[in-house]
Amino acid sequence: MLDLTPPDFAPTDPRLDARKVPRMVCVTDVQDAIAVLEGRWKMRIVAHLYGEPVLRFSELRRAIPEISQKMLAQQLRGLEADGVVRRTIHPEVPPRVEYELTESGCALGPVFLALLDWAQRRRGAGDSPPASATQSLARST
Repeated sequence: MLDLTPPDFAPTDPRLDARKVPRMVCVTDVQDAIAVLEGRWKMRIVAHLYGEPVLRFSELRRAIPEISQKMLAQQLRGLEADGVVRRTIHPEVPPRVEYELTESGCALGPVFLALLDWAQRRRGAGDSPPASATQSLARST
């Protein structure tokens, strides 16, 4: 017989109560949120903007030397379109362009901390990602 009782570590957050929010709505909302940060570079860009409140394009490029100029520009445009990053152009010669997190971008702070805690607990528990995930990560860095 299948035991459907939740495990001891099941979240107790009332927002996850299936009677209040249908599971598909939760799944869709989480997928939409992850889509904003998916890809090889966006989380790294946001992490650097947490470290420094305002960064110029060239500073971000130096902070992430593996990224091409074209890809950095594309990723920043995507983050700006999603309301995570604010781009400010100063009317100077040459123009100075700065990037900073919006209020929505700053609200990702607890998410990053939760992911960090989860990764540390996972590492401490001896869990390791499958070999294919490790190989994929090694290729992407």
